Amino acid sequence: MNTDKPKHGVLWTVFFSVLSLAWVYPIFLVILNSFKSKSEISLSTFSFPAGDSFVGFDNYVRGVETTDFFASFGWTLLVTVGSVILILVCTSMCAWWIVRVNNWVAKALYMLFLFNMIVPFQMLMFTLSWLADRLGLNTPWGLCFIYLGFGAGLAVFIFTGVVKGIPESMEESAMIDGASVPRVFFQIVVPVMRPSIISVAILQAMWIWNDYLLPYLTLDLNKYKTISVAIQYLKGGYGSIDMGAMMACLVLAIVPIIIFYLICQKYIVKGVMAGAVKG
Repeated sequence: MNTDKPKHGVLWTVFFSVLSLAWVYPIFLVILNSFKSKSEISLSTFSFPAGDSFVGFDNYVRGVETTDFFASFGWTLLVTVGSVILILVCTSMCAWWIVRVNNWVAKALYMLFLFNMIVPFQMLMFTLSWLADRLGLNTPWGLCFIYLGFGAGLAVFIFTGVVKGIPESMEESAMIDGASVPRVFFQIVVPVMRPSIISVAILQAMWIWNDYLLPYLTLDLNKYKTISVAIQYLKGGYGSIDMGAMMACLVLAIVPIIIFYLICQKYIVKGVMAGAVKG
């Protein structure tokens, strides 16, 4: 029995290593093709750039100039950071209130958040686009509130589960010592929720950063473009696409969110381990 365990461990390691390569390979392919000429991308997609096919950073320069990449990067960063902050602050407070009040109003509100998770976006997108234009939400700041509405369901669902595991005695002791309600929340509840807050922040940031449909439907594209929307302007007439510049812009769009995930990954692991110990 003992001799079989190392063999099974090696097999699982090999299996998951191959599986991880299957996920990483498309990213590697995008980076590889960002240094090729347009014709070479079409003819030899999977080969390494060599000779005349290697164009260096020409694709990056052309992509940045064509899409006004840095302006789009700024708007994307503003929308992502603003939306994530709004989601974390509003939904954590809401989840705490739902759990601690626990009356029929709180339960009904919680059910509405759950319902928000199952409603298909396609049912709302045309009405949402019309309302965003009429209410003046077709700006990056307005888009942050729209993302709050769509991201609140999952965040409240996760946070309510965490708050239920926090002893009420901790909060009652603080209130007896004279702490106000905001102080109890930010100094006692939030530190305990930190692993789940970071996990929700990563999930929401990855979704918002890479999202295409909501910015395309709601923003005034004559003034504001996120990266995902700006990249589509590399399409020319009659369906032609500057694939080299598009691959370069995709690399520039992917790198920041990958770095963000790698920095915060250890906090996700800590959150999972903490939940396992508490359970």
